[in-house]
Amino acid sequence: MLIIGCDYHPSFQQIAFVDTDTGELQERRLEHREEAEKFYRELAVQGIKVRVGMEASGQARWFERLLGELKFELWVGDATEIARKRERKQKTDRQDAQHILKLMLKDDFPQIWVPSWENRDLRQLLWHRHRMVQARTRIMNQLQAVALNEGVRCNKRLWREKGREQLESFRLAPWASRRRHDLLEWLDRLNPTIGALSQAIEQEVEKCPEAQRLRTHPGVGPLTALAFVLIIGKPDRFQCGKQIASYLGLVPLEDSSGNRRRLGHITKQGNSLLRFLLVEAAQVTVRSLPEWRRKYVHLTMRRGRKIAKVPWHANWRFAFTG
Repeated sequence: MLIIGCDYHPSFQQIAFVDTDTGELQERRLEHREEAEKFYRELAVQGIKVRVGMEASGQARWFERLLGELKFELWVGDATEIARKRERKQKTDRQDAQHILKLMLKDDFPQIWVPSWENRDLRQLLWHRHRMVQARTRIMNQLQAVALNEGVRCNKRLWREKGREQLESFRLAPWASRRRHDLLEWLDRLNPTIGALSQAIEQEVEKCPEAQRLRTHPGVGPLTALAFVLIIGKPDRFQCGKQIASYLGLVPLEDSSGNRRRLGHITKQGNSLLRFLLVEAAQVTVRSLPEWRRKYVHLTMRRGRKIAKVPWHANWRFAFTG
């Protein structure tokens, strides 16, 4: 068996590999993509069993697909834990590859859960809709500014038929008029696109029993439910709900020593999309349920609005793991 420690970069990868049968150790630098693909395909032709270890990276999709196609085993490790296990103060690409290889040989490699390709593709659907909604919000805010500059404050009424007619009736300077026209044109294009993406998300939720269960929670729609299922993945990899909160970056920073305990803002080390959706779900809940609103207002008076939002996410831990 060939065990490969890979220090991956967007344009190349430095590898250190050892043959467990002969004990031979080698090192190579492979340029992307042709040289690296040729190297691994030659190993597959020779019928060699291969295990590759690398740090988690966001630019390695093609490499992961290649290893999956060749039936090679891939271990993806926690980059922070790998760095923490480093003993030497020096750091080079060669030493990084050797370090990863050493951890794999010692069975001390901090392997993490990797979502399936279907999971990743559905995440692209969620991110695409999220970005489209953000773009639409920016456009709508600019059009609201145009109306305010003309002395008209309509808020949501601006997007109704009469509000749209009033917005188009303003007499503006040539370039301001061109800007208004382009913004309205982009808005008209985005609305059908967002509607189609929302419909696709609802169809995926119908196929997912876990997401349907989460939709019974107050304030939860199809987007939030599906995002929670996809990003959390297998719930049994968490021992308790507190670990899920930590995974999503919803626990406070802590700097404690001796008898002094200091807690700061939430860590925000998790998935930003899901954290945003949970905040939106919490806000919908406190607006729609009087009992929850009373508790929220009471906590807001004691701790402030931003801090008061965080405890409501705890209910998700029990909804998914309970």
